[in-house]
Amino acid sequence: MAKAKTVFFCTSCGNEYSKWLGRCPACGEWNTMQERTVVAAAASSKTVAVPGEGRRPVRLKDVEMGVEDRITLRSAELDRILGGGLVKGSLVLIGGEPGIGKSTLSLQIPLSNPVLKPSM
Repeated sequence: MAKAKTVFFCTSCGNEYSKWLGRCPACGEWNTMQERTVVAAAASSKTVAVPGEGRRPVRLKDVEMGVEDRITLRSAELDRILGGGLVKGSLVLIGGEPGIGKSTLSLQIPLSNPVLKPSM
């Protein structure tokens, strides 16, 4: 049998909380909390689709390599590390210990390329 749980709903905005509050943090209304008992649904025995189900592993030698257009950063070292520059639509995370120069490195990337300019 499923276990019953008591929750409190704000009658003004509908937000749910685990305990009674005099004032709703979401909408700011006073004394709008109403107690309700909710019964959690019992675990079902339905089969769950697993992402990638039905796919088979592929040997590395069978993977087809494509050439991607890359955006040069005009920094030989950064371009070398990134395999020739940034791939359009990709994301690069610069991480490391505090004080090793992540910000300094990021500030040295020229933003003269229109693709790299931040939109405002």
